[in-house]
Amino acid sequence: MKIALVGSGFIGRAWAISFARAGYETALWDGDPSSPHQAIGYIEGMLSDLADQDLLNGSSPDDILKRLVPVADLADALDGATHIQESTPERLEVKQQVFADLDRLAAPDAVIASSTSALLPSKFTGDLQGRARCLVAHPINPPYLIPAVEIVPAPWTSEPAMERTRQLMLGAGQAPIMMQRELDGFIMNRMQAALMEEAFRLVADGHASVEDVDIGIREGLALRWAFMGPFETVDLNAPAGVRDYAARYQPMFENLFKQMQYRVDWTGPVLDQIEAECRAKRPAETLEARQKWRDRSLMALAAHKKKMREALSK
Repeated sequence: MKIALVGSGFIGRAWAISFARAGYETALWDGDPSSPHQAIGYIEGMLSDLADQDLLNGSSPDDILKRLVPVADLADALDGATHIQESTPERLEVKQQVFADLDRLAAPDAVIASSTSALLPSKFTGDLQGRARCLVAHPINPPYLIPAVEIVPAPWTSEPAMERTRQLMLGAGQAPIMMQRELDGFIMNRMQAALMEEAFRLVADGHASVEDVDIGIREGLALRWAFMGPFETVDLNAPAGVRDYAARYQPMFENLFKQMQYRVDWTGPVLDQIEAECRAKRPAETLEARQKWRDRSLMALAAHKKKMREALSK
């Protein structure tokens, strides 16, 4: 099977690891001819760490690199591809032009998926002849360490295109979230938005520091969320399950909801406080090193979850 990655930047190069690790031939194309080669160079630097954590599905770093093919011509990248993953800049006019080119050049039975995190698929696929095979497949970056991916249809996306994408993502080790219709923010950004809105309110209103909010997630809720979602969490947090939990705690949450019905301007005065606390803990010159630490931490967590699933399945 051949995958074509259209856009070889931050997201495209991360997808390349996921697909090549799954054994797929992976063609990388970008409007900047140097970008696919830079992406492969970046990937090469990541592979030894992934191999050390047993996160290459039994492949060696050399095996992965052999599956990555930089391609200068878009038509050549698409030739023979059964799935096309677009990861170009997050601008509507760019998506509209790129998808028009992809629909014109790709094989009629190839699925065309966008990595967009914010644009609804109906906004850039509606005028295409092959619009039924177009959809969004939005990952959390980097997808080779965080498996969840939102599969979002436009109103005209076909069920076979959705199912083929689901099967492909499962085969690549991803965890597909199958949305029934498009919605601003999809699922993950809407959930994240609710959390971030309250985080800004807590700091802006003087209830907690930035670090205290981070502790509450990092050393509290996220420990369960690393292997359970919110519904399973509450289902296990009351003796008789989710209905029991709702009966016990709905009045508390109803009261809290009434207190949350206002926004804090993220770019207003509170941002000065948040940025100052962030920079005091993580000076600007340390951010790149901390980002690498984050990725190594995600590798260790992914490796632990893999071992845990294998141990508990025996």
